[in-house]
Formats: sequence, structure tokens, C-alpha cells
Amino acid sequence: IRETLGSRLLEEPSSHEWVVLTQRIREVIAVENKRKNLVGEGFEDVLAELLKKPAAGSFEVAARRALHEIPGFGNVRKGEKINKVDLAIVDTKHGRHTLVTAKWSIRADREKQFAAEFSSYVQARSNLEAFGYTLVTNEFDPARLARACEAMAANGRMFTHVVHINPAALRAVYGVNVESSMRKVLGHLEAKRLIGLDEWVEHLRANT
Repeated sequence: IRETLGSRLLEEPSSHEWVVLTQRIREVIAVENKRKNLVGEGFEDVLAELLKKPAAGSFEVAARRALHEIPGFGNVRKGEKINKVDLAIVDTKHGRHTLVTAKWSIRADREKQFAAEFSSYVQARSNLEAFGYTLVTNEFDPARLARACEAMAANGRMFTHVVHINPAALRAVYGVNVESSMRKVLGHLEAKRLIGLDEWVEHLRANT
């Protein structure tokens, strides 16, 4: 920070102030129990800003919104940990809601969280109207992408849409002679079960 800001610092911080600043930075990016998911939150914020562009559609977008603060959801118990949604998209015109789980990558533990997350959303729904549950990711592991596309809840697909940031890159990386999990993902792309970010935004815009 000192090297980057240089003369832009109005005055030189004391050695103690540098130590405090360094400790705070380490808490954010290095200390395991206090580490913030900088990539994850940055990913959510970028998606939110893209969706807020006027051309994207007439809906409201919020990042990391508490579930009980989203219209149509409630059921929060006193003392219960606040359930925050990565992205909440509210179509104010038609009263439709889409809850988005935005994951730059999909770790094994996150795969297990999807079903629990969806179940909590269903339980918190304060009316009988359906809502969308969408996964947006940049994951390149074919097995994890295939499982996301095929994930079930009751008798239907758990995710309304599975969105990849760059489907063209998937095709380029997987190539022509591919293993079975890669073929599955390419099949999901062809069937539009896995779609690109631009297609998803177009779908949102067309339905608002």
C-alpha cells in the first residue's frame, strides 16, 4: 500500500498504524477463521451490477440479502442465524422471485449445501407461489457441472437454470474426444440445460 499510494498519502502513518493495518489485511485474506471470500463476494457484486443495467430488465437485484427481507419469504426464528441469499432478483411487475447461488467454483462441500439451501428456501416461502433457484458459476470440473445440471428436488430439477460464465470456453477446454462427464456437460449445453450468462440475462429480460 505504501509503494502504491506513495505521495498520495496525505501524511506518513506511524509504525503502529502500519502494524494495525497489516493485521487487519491479514485477518481478511490469511486468517482461516476470519477470512472473507473476496472472490465469491466480488463475483456476486459484479453479477448484481450487470443485472442492474437498465437494458437487463425491470427487476430489482440485491446481493447478500437476508432471506426474510425478500418479499414472499419469512419464517425467521428468534436467535436463528440469518440466512443470506447470494443474489435475490425480484420482478416487481409480476411478483416473481429468483434466488441465485453464485459460486465462482463448486467445492465438494458446496454441492451438499445446495440441497440444504434450497430446502430452507422452500420452508421459508410465505406463499404457495413457485420461485426460481438458479446457479451461476465459472466451474470447469465436468463432473460437478453435470451433477448440478442433474440435481433433483422432489420430482423436478432443483435448479431452474444452471448458468456458466463462458460456455465457449468449456467447449474449447473439453475438446472433441472427451470423457463421459465432459460429454454429459456438452449434452446439457446442447439441450440448453446449461446456458451462458448472456442467455440467462436475456431470459430474465424477456420475462419481465
